[in-house]
Amino acid sequence: MATKMIINKIDLFSRIAMFLIYSWFGILKVIGISPADSVVHQLFDVTFLPLIFDFNTFYILFAWFEVILGIAFLFPQLTKYVFWVFMAHIAMTMMPLVLLPNLIWQNGLGLTFSGQYIVKNIALIALMLKIRQDYKH
Repeated sequence: MATKMIINKIDLFSRIAMFLIYSWFGILKVIGISPADSVVHQLFDVTFLPLIFDFNTFYILFAWFEVILGIAFLFPQLTKYVFWVFMAHIAMTMMPLVLLPNLIWQNGLGLTFSGQYIVKNIALIALMLKIRQDYKH
């Protein structure tokens, strides 16, 4: 019984952490002070998205999408849907590693600040996999 209670508290803490990260980063974009602004804009420019949206429209939709995804992490019943939306989002946010290498890499395997910002997503992936695993049991 104690183990189940510990797992439930870890799951709640994990969900709150994901909520805070996603909602906070989204709100920073909404109010125009995200350190990721230039990377997002440059990634936008090298994709098909300019055929669909102007950057400002995309950016505000993307920002609110992150806030809503953050809120969705708080609802365990949404886990199976949030997992796939999260994976799509993470795939998109990791694209600069390949599509914008000059913004991400320095001196071989060294990372710029933007690169570090992106590589931290590996920890978010691990956390999401743990949330999903705990939800299935």
